[in-house]
Amino acid sequence: MPHQRAHTRGRPFNCSECGKGFTLSSLLQRHWRVHTGERPFNCSVCGKRFTQLSNLKSHQRIHTGEKPFICSECGKGFTLSSHLQRYQQVHPGEKAFSCSVCGKGFTQSSSLLNHQRVHTGEKPYTCSECGKGFTQSSNLQNHQRVHSGEKPFICSDCGKRFTESSALLVHQQVHTGVKPFTCSFCGRRFTLSSKLLVHQRVHTGEKPFSCSFCGRRFTLSSKLLVHQRVHTGEKPFTCSVCEKRFSESSALLVHQRVHTGEKPFTCSECGKGFTRSSNLQSHQQVHTGVKPFTCSECGKGFTQSSNLLAHQRVHTGERPFTCSDCGKRFICSFKLKVHQRVHTGEKPFTCSVCGKRFTWLSTLQNHQRVHTGEKPFTCSECGIGFTQLSNLLTHQRVHTGEKPFTCSVCGKGFTQSSHLPSHQRVHTGEKPFTCSVCGKGFTQSSTLQRHQRVHTGEKPFTCSLCGKRFTRSSTLQSHQRVHTGEKPFTCSVCGKGFTQSSPYRDISEFTLRDAIHLLRMWDRIHLVIPTTGTPVSS
Repeated sequence: MPHQRAHTRGRPFNCSECGKGFTLSSLLQRHWRVHTGERPFNCSVCGKRFTQLSNLKSHQRIHTGEKPFICSECGKGFTLSSHLQRYQQVHPGEKAFSCSVCGKGFTQSSSLLNHQRVHTGEKPYTCSECGKGFTQSSNLQNHQRVHSGEKPFICSDCGKRFTESSALLVHQQVHTGVKPFTCSFCGRRFTLSSKLLVHQRVHTGEKPFSCSFCGRRFTLSSKLLVHQRVHTGEKPFTCSVCEKRFSESSALLVHQRVHTGEKPFTCSECGKGFTRSSNLQSHQQVHTGVKPFTCSECGKGFTQSSNLLAHQRVHTGERPFTCSDCGKRFICSFKLKVHQRVHTGEKPFTCSVCGKRFTWLSTLQNHQRVHTGEKPFTCSECGIGFTQLSNLLTHQRVHTGEKPFTCSVCGKGFTQSSHLPSHQRVHTGEKPFTCSVCGKGFTQSSTLQRHQRVHTGEKPFTCSLCGKRFTRSSTLQSHQRVHTGEKPFTCSVCGKGFTQSSPYRDISEFTLRDAIHLLRMWDRIHLVIPTTGTPVSS
């Protein structure tokens, strides 16, 4: 009766998961293990598990070296009869089915047919959901599970589900630790033969996938596909929050962490979190002090090769990235991207406390310390804290006396590079920052900003004790000493303390008490009051 079903095509035993029919209940029972992931037959040598006893017996021949199936033509042995049958179709050096385009040979006509679609681009199997085409029907079936969410293959060890049986098999090697495919060059082991094949290209230098636009070659077809989007401009992956588009799904995944705040990669030394593993690896070199990339010109070390490449342009003067709006040139594409926000007005980073927006993430992080009061960078000499590392480095030059930035006209040195261009305008007379209200020119944008408060009446700096408002933060700091009584500046002659280092710079702040102090000290020192009027004389 069971045999007759083979002729009548009767399959009374159906799988409740996938609907596949079987002539025998035992065959259904064996098939069911595909869905449950059950592997009751265990190899005593390597621990690998199998769904069928026959598969275990065939596998054990790998360990014993037994090859019971012998080719009658040449005497070559095989562990499986199916391998012998396939081999007997064509002996070494012969592949009956050859591709007319590239000459590659195949033992089966069906394999040749599938291969030829690589050249023709034919994809006869189309997904009814998204229209994506495939060269093989099996690939379409696997793809359709992306839409249905079906994952019929279950790992018996951890319960994880998969859309393909091959993916389950690979996953199970995580539990068994089996890596049966070994690289003959370096000995590295792999769970899949396909991964070994790709890895071997590292040794051979083979790059079989070529870009039809620019001729650049790649080791993986997936890398070629992503690269071609540089030419086509295609960005198929869209952020659901801000609608920004990306050419790679991995780039979208990393970008989404900007919105969620997720930082899954944490430094074991200091606990700092990162959105990318590569950023964590670069950061860890801060703790180790390793800077493997060194500039041949000046000897400066870098933690990343990309930073060295950008730095070398300082020596060569090369600025290959140009702004299409104003023509300004940059040494790296990232700086151009950030600069373009000046023209677009884009400020994608928002403070959750006060709502202020910023063009840089790092600027937002520094700003947030205004609210938290955090000053993580401390001077080892005097103990003063700073919100930014760059401010600490600049401050330390107060103690060392270092002034690395020198004016080529007068030789005056400066502790900060930003101070040098402002100073050079003293020689050139240039005042590029002009007040739109009165037309007065200034050498620095910060001076213009401060001047504009004369017109607007704005006083953004408020004393937390008495509520008095000021146009400058430095004036607020001096004022707060009225409440604290602090007088950090001391007269070297008499020891009298003052709240400001230069209390007489503004004649309006010159008090009667200050005048009395000067008269008392007149016989000991020769002092000129730096006002806009005539210096005091005896």
